[in-house]
Amino acid sequence: MTATVAPRVRPLVLLLLAVVGVLFASAAPASAHAALTGSDPRQGSVVEKAPAQIALTFSEPVSLSDDSLRVLGPKGERADSGEAGGIGGTTYSVRLLPGLPDGTYTVAYQVVSADSHPVSGAFTFSIGAPSATSVSVSGATAGGGVVGWLYGFGRYVSYAGFIVLAGGAAFVVACWPRGSGVRAVQRLVVSGWVALTAATLSLLLLRGSYTRSGEVGDIFDLDLLGEVLQTKTGAALVSRLLLLAAAALFIAVLFGAYARPSSPTTLNDGAARRQPDAREDEEKRDLTFGLAVGGTVVAAGLAASWAMAEHASSGLQPGIAMPVDIVHLLAVAAWLGGLSTLLVSLFRAPADTPVDASAVRRFSNVAFYSVLTLVATGTYQAWRQVGYWSALTGTRYGQWLLVKLGLVTLLVGVAWISRRWTRRLGETTVTPGVDVVREPEPVAAVSEGRADESHSDQGAKGAASDGDERRAAQLARQRAAVDAARRKRLRDADPLRSGLRRSVLAEASVAVVLLAVTTVLTAAEPGRTVEEAKAATSAASAPDSDTGALTLEIPFDTGGADGKGVVRLDIDPARVGGNDMHVYVERPNGRAFDIPEVKVAFTLESKDLGPLPVVPDHITTGHWSASGVQIPMAGDWEVAVTVRTSDIDQVTVSKNAQIG
Repeated sequence: MTATVAPRVRPLVLLLLAVVGVLFASAAPASAHAALTGSDPRQGSVVEKAPAQIALTFSEPVSLSDDSLRVLGPKGERADSGEAGGIGGTTYSVRLLPGLPDGTYTVAYQVVSADSHPVSGAFTFSIGAPSATSVSVSGATAGGGVVGWLYGFGRYVSYAGFIVLAGGAAFVVACWPRGSGVRAVQRLVVSGWVALTAATLSLLLLRGSYTRSGEVGDIFDLDLLGEVLQTKTGAALVSRLLLLAAAALFIAVLFGAYARPSSPTTLNDGAARRQPDAREDEEKRDLTFGLAVGGTVVAAGLAASWAMAEHASSGLQPGIAMPVDIVHLLAVAAWLGGLSTLLVSLFRAPADTPVDASAVRRFSNVAFYSVLTLVATGTYQAWRQVGYWSALTGTRYGQWLLVKLGLVTLLVGVAWISRRWTRRLGETTVTPGVDVVREPEPVAAVSEGRADESHSDQGAKGAASDGDERRAAQLARQRAAVDAARRKRLRDADPLRSGLRRSVLAEASVAVVLLAVTTVLTAAEPGRTVEEAKAATSAASAPDSDTGALTLEIPFDTGGADGKGVVRLDIDPARVGGNDMHVYVERPNGRAFDIPEVKVAFTLESKDLGPLPVVPDHITTGHWSASGVQIPMAGDWEVAVTVRTSDIDQVTVSKNAQIG
């Protein structure tokens, strides 16, 4: 049975790895979890004289470093003093050099949000009048490229390692103490520790390049590493490494003293057998209690290393969100990590130490309460991160969350099937600690086994009489191997056990994809942040009482490769007569990018006027401008924008606005 299962499992494993790879390859660079909500001067504005400083306001506090805020002149020269800092709340500024000439200036920012994700972007403003500029902001940005992919993969491995380490150890201590002596279970838990340790070290090295240049060559920059160690994320990663040292000691005890069998006791028949006495039972219970308490503390500390540095540490109700996040991670580990250990036990446990039905029942109960905990904590986290019904379908975070909910629902459904198999196994098994299957042996197998035993006994006696002890020992080992293989063959042929193995394997397969989706989700900008950033800038969508400026944001999708984005129009003063118009084209993640062509047309249907075409001039990356745009009369104008992203991919989108 085992020989036929392995070839079936390998293609499934390869398929799951391919799915995980596609998820990481298709995922955009880690989106910022802080958004630029305002600036002074305003994006695309034209000021009469140079301001003393540039101020940027974000949706949450951010961390600054050298060159976090830069201002570049029309020819690419630095126009700022290089001294950036906070001026109150979530607003940060950098002073400009005196005597700046007229022209278009580019403001580039690259900071780190409170939940550890890099934030970068750029916009332009003009002094006196717009001008051509040689500055391009479409190059590599922090959080993307090879380093961004490696960082995302490292996060996935760290989550997987924690789940296997914590969940596997919990399965052994709480559900199947005999599993501490099973080599396959030991290898699984130790591999989780190795994966988490290696991933944490990698994330520590990658962190500096991930939040700064994105260059592979900066991974081993010791100066960047020193700066990382002074940040909240660096402290969390170092704390995780220290806790992993404690986890190594826990593993040594779990698979050492805890797995050691009882001392041999000589019975009346002269045989030496393992029979624990009352004192050993008490010591075992004390050790179990100590491992349970110590393991819980270490696992909670490891979970806290994520909670203190990521989503839960910033935004709404961090004092509640961090403990909830810790409980959520522990529940995930207890369920999915225990599931992985059960899967390995069902497939790889030796015939003399099979996973028994009582252990499966105990894990079924643990998984049930873990799911209830996940529902409660996950509901709170979803409300906190999404916040608005529109964000479920209108933001990348909400869309990934819906995918995750679908996978969780599927996983619970498969788990229900496993629970049915577990209940049926419990009905057929009466003695805890024995094999999951207690079926009578076939007569042929029994006869064959007895014949083998008789033949082996005769051979052993003959060898002993001849003084060939080595031959007797070899025959004894062969007899034991034949007996173990026979029992394993009978066990694997049982339909109940086979059904449980298939359902647990299906659970584990869904869990692998679910973990990949969760990792991608943690790198997406929360829906609440997106919606609140839109709300903060929505005031610009209506004419300002002083300037009459109008801003329109219109999403587009040409249907081709790289064909999705948002086009934004700034019309100033949005009155009858001449107006200045600025057009900005951005990707869904807010980064500016160039397209082959942008055209604008104004139509006033109530007066049968238009369309009045306007072809703006390209200024810089993602920015077009036109001056003297004539609006002949006031009314509810339809503003149509034609966007062409390739030779054949083009779309026209429109929005109505009151002008004049």
